[in-house]
Amino acid sequence: MPPHLAAVRYGKDNIRVYKVHRDEKAGVQTVTEMTVRVLLEGDIGTSYTEADNSVIVPTDTMKQTTYLMAKLHPVHPPELFASILASHFTETYAHIHSAHVKVIQHRWTRMQIDGEHHPHSFLRDGAETRNADVTSKEGHGITIRSAIVGLLVLKSTGSAFYGFVQDEYTKLEPVSDRILSTEVDCGWSWDLYSKLEDVQSAVPKFDKAWKAARDITLKIFANDSSASVQNTMYKMCDEILSVEPTIEAVDYSLPNKHYFEIDMSWHKGLKNTGKDAEVYEPQSNPNGLIHCTVKRSAP
Repeated sequence: MPPHLAAVRYGKDNIRVYKVHRDEKAGVQTVTEMTVRVLLEGDIGTSYTEADNSVIVPTDTMKQTTYLMAKLHPVHPPELFASILASHFTETYAHIHSAHVKVIQHRWTRMQIDGEHHPHSFLRDGAETRNADVTSKEGHGITIRSAIVGLLVLKSTGSAFYGFVQDEYTKLEPVSDRILSTEVDCGWSWDLYSKLEDVQSAVPKFDKAWKAARDITLKIFANDSSASVQNTMYKMCDEILSVEPTIEAVDYSLPNKHYFEIDMSWHKGLKNTGKDAEVYEPQSNPNGLIHCTVKRSAP
């Protein structure tokens, strides 16, 4: 049997977009900066197998369309803008049956000057991003996954790890107290939206859910007497599911950022381990990596 084309998609990645909204009456400006990816699927196989470019929507067209949609439509929340952009491609081109759009919204936080919010100045207060992954599929609807990515957190106590499997391959010692640090990647998937108008009606939910997910992540991370990253992240998932009934599933990916005690006993018997530990060596790799997805129970 001859080989066949099993799956194809193509598009434009790393489209940088910045939009400013000017409230002339209030004298306040609001800015949004995004990185956008567009990938298309459909009846495009002949472009691969027969050099038939007539089915190709140029990737430059995807870039220009992204700019135009940003001018003509709201870019916040990212779930809405990604849905508008994805729906445009499946509705405009009859041979395109699925459009996948990812929007990464970068942080610009309004400055406070002399205790007052500045009307047009902002600062980048971390690498954390707010993301939206949207697929518009012909005859199916719109699927949305919202996410918090790159939220770096650390607590200096309140985390333990013991009771794990110990055998002839185990060197790790149980600990009742340790530093816990991770870079949060948290996502939540919404119920299927049948059309763009349904997404537009749901807009107030997106900001509310993002704030709740972020607040829950930080609160549980800080307050939980963590027996393991696994147990702590499950508690986070469970709590997020409880705040919004149209969220179908919550997932976390948490790398363990290790901080190792440094034995200084070689120097005049100086104590720097156990309860005497104050100086640690941050580790970049290797690192633990823990995943978890919690779905809502079927009614």
